[in-house]
Amino acid sequence: MTNAASMREEAEALAIRALGFVAADPELLPRFLAITGIEAHSIRRAAGEPGFLAGVLQFILAHEPTLLRFAEETGTPPDAVGKALRALPLGNDDHERSV
Repeated sequence: MTNAASMREEAEALAIRALGFVAADPELLPRFLAITGIEAHSIRRAAGEPGFLAGVLQFILAHEPTLLRFAEETGTPPDAVGKALRALPLGNDDHERSV
């Protein structure tokens, strides 16, 4: 496995943990759904779309208290969330568009 593929795999795993964190929080989930326009029953399907996992990490990063709580509850260094975002498709404008 290439280094880039390994980084992407780790980033996807972190984003999936972040999605679980958001989904389990009765305050964050409605805010996430409102911002993304996704309906709760559509999350599983949406998770397969390019850019969805990057969007989950962007949501976490957009609110520092949420980022810090996620980091504490999951044992994830806060800066790892931004690094993971950059490793995902549509995580920034410079990322390869191939999926």
